[in-house]
Amino acid sequence: MVIILEERGFKDMDKVRAECKGFKCPKDTPRCCCCRVLFNQPDFVNVQSRLEDFCNSRGVQVVFLPKFHCELNFIEQCWGYAKRKYREYPPSSSEASLEKNVILALDSVPLETMRRFATRSLRFMDAYRKGLNGKQAAFAARKYRGHRTLPLSVFDDLERADMPAASS
Repeated sequence: MVIILEERGFKDMDKVRAECKGFKCPKDTPRCCCCRVLFNQPDFVNVQSRLEDFCNSRGVQVVFLPKFHCELNFIEQCWGYAKRKYREYPPSSSEASLEKNVILALDSVPLETMRRFATRSLRFMDAYRKGLNGKQAAFAARKYRGHRTLPLSVFDDLERADMPAASS
């Protein structure tokens, strides 16, 4: 790594540690370790993963969604629906029974519900793009249920609801 970084014009990289433990570098320290410096190089950042290469070679678009962010990732909403259904099944300690219940719970999420979750996520994304904060986005997502994107009149509706607009 030191040789590669020195070839790229970085000086004294032999005095920098190879990698921070667990790749958990201190915040706002771009040169804390060789791995971090390499990781931030444009040609490393822009390399597609093997999954992306595989999917793109077959004409499938890969979309990465935010992890654990249920209002922006409709898959999280589907998991929540399936988990609620799973809890309705009788408890069991049998691995076969648990696996069967998981599959039944996942299969119980209707396609129409998945589509509704996806549309709801699109509304939240559009609200954040328009500069709304979380509370305003939730208000707008409830008010404009039948729309994928929010109309510009959402700002007028926020004022009438006595919610100050988010500052840019």
